[in-house]
Amino acid sequence: MTTNNKQRLTLFVNPAIAKHAKAQAIVEGLSLTNLVEKALINYLPKETVIKKADIRVDFDP
Repeated sequence: MTTNNKQRLTLFVNPAIAKHAKAQAIVEGLSLTNLVEKALINYLPKETVIKKADIRVDFDP
């Protein structure tokens, strides 16, 4: 497996969910990485816009 365009992540997941995901990856003929990546692509919106908060503080001396 090449990791040229991949980033390593460390996640803490419920063991039952991890077991279920591993089994599903086998059923679909995917690696666990590909299954999780596919799930995230389907879950996440196509675009995420993050705007900087406009913070104004008025001081009355």
